[in-house]
Amino acid sequence: MVVADSAPVSYRLPLGEQLVDMNALIGARLQISYTGAINCLHCSRATKKSFNQGFCYPCFRKLAACDSCIVSPEKCHFAAGTCREPEWAQRHCFTDHFVYLANSSGVKVGITRGSQLPTRWIDQGAVAALPIFRVANRRLAGLLEQQLRAHVSDRTQWQAMLKGPPAAVDLVAAREQLFGYAEEAIDALMSEAGPTDIVVLDDAEPQQFSFPVSDYPEKVKSFNLDKNAEISGQLQGIKGQYLIFDSGVINVRKFAGYQVVLARLA
Repeated sequence: MVVADSAPVSYRLPLGEQLVDMNALIGARLQISYTGAINCLHCSRATKKSFNQGFCYPCFRKLAACDSCIVSPEKCHFAAGTCREPEWAQRHCFTDHFVYLANSSGVKVGITRGSQLPTRWIDQGAVAALPIFRVANRRLAGLLEQQLRAHVSDRTQWQAMLKGPPAAVDLVAAREQLFGYAEEAIDALMSEAGPTDIVVLDDAEPQQFSFPVSDYPEKVKSFNLDKNAEISGQLQGIKGQYLIFDSGVINVRKFAGYQVVLARLA
């Protein structure tokens, strides 16, 4: 879904050439029907199975965006000359990245390109986020995250995130505590990097987010379009990239490239 940082967050669902205002449908009974067709997000070819949330197998195998170093950026192999798409990497990996703390289901550490803020935080269902480093490239950001996740989680507990807002956390205090825990590792990375490659953002302030949710589920049941091609229920809210129905939740991003029909029920 396409998001916009507003209060609450604004969501639009791409369906063909349309962008459907999903916030306006909260409270309505909806039906989502999967037609059985999937098209690759990159090349648009028909595929029987989606890989890496929306790609056909050939694109999954050849695109740099689908390489394992995207998930584990500390494993970047550009310098070894084995990058799948060096020009793509120059545009996406060798640009400013941010290491951040976010509160989605509790405090977590993460990284993202500067161009993806605040979208990345919203997509994770974070109610608050704080950038703590600006870094010259993705590999360095991954190395920093690798050191920090020894002291704080790098994952969102998605089921807990969907059950309601997390407990409030002082992210500035969490940042200072984390800096203390990882001081030696941070200093070592900064001494190896260029003088401006890692910038500590010790004056940054947290950003807050609210989500359009009328009711949170007590239990989280996840829909899978591969197993159930038709789902329906009252839309009770949207958080992260999840539609929350009274009958269950669906991760919209997981089914990118799937051809569906959205209908409003009487």
